[in-house]
Amino acid sequence: MNTNNHVTDWTWLKLLCSTIIATVALEHSQIDLLISKLFYLNGQWLLEKGAQPYALIFYDAPKALLILFAIYLMTVLAIKYRTPLNADFSLNHSKRSRYILPLSVREISYLLIVIIIVPTTIATLKSVTHVSCPNHLMLFGGDMPYLDLWQSIVAKTPAKCFPAAHASAGFSLYGLAFLPTWRKYRYKIFEAVTALGWTMGLYKMLFGDHFFNHTLVSMLLSLTIACALAHIFFKRFDENKNSQFHPTKPTLADTQKR
Repeated sequence: MNTNNHVTDWTWLKLLCSTIIATVALEHSQIDLLISKLFYLNGQWLLEKGAQPYALIFYDAPKALLILFAIYLMTVLAIKYRTPLNADFSLNHSKRSRYILPLSVREISYLLIVIIIVPTTIATLKSVTHVSCPNHLMLFGGDMPYLDLWQSIVAKTPAKCFPAAHASAGFSLYGLAFLPTWRKYRYKIFEAVTALGWTMGLYKMLFGDHFFNHTLVSMLLSLTIACALAHIFFKRFDENKNSQFHPTKPTLADTQKR
């Protein structure tokens, strides 16, 4: 995940390949079914859908906080754009500076785009994959047969459960791990976001709204998008930084001219 030396040039492609491999491999295995059976005992799921306070803690609250965070980023971005360059110093030392992230306009723009694009992309994929949730299947008390990804697309079932959209809201915060300003906290951020996304994903799995694969693919795809956008936004930043620490060595011709 390190953007130094343009690692993101290829990392996003490797992540995309991993996403495709995970999708194909787990769709044609029994792993998803075996894991979901752990949450379905005696004809009932471990958690009832919509049961409180779990729905508030693991569904409503995270979505609301993410929306508020996006609004906050847009507000900070507007403030930074409206602030003249010669007023930067006064802004940094004003009382309101404590409420403003110490990030550049480029970093805030990147983070905001990641938070918007990741859930939007995954929600769009859900509308075209037509994959059923576990609780829709006859295996788990539903009325639909188990179909793999390709069969679901061809059949165009009314289901929209793959990849996991709710977990993607948490995974969209992977963008924080690619910010150059917070580079030294990168792996801690990665661990925290992974834990958040899987907590949100596991909540949905407990009442059969998603298979394990749905959350895994959502995580890998979110990371792919965040990494690819980081490459687009911060490649020039890395090039300038590397040129400062690794100046070009003088050639023989340059030496002779001196």
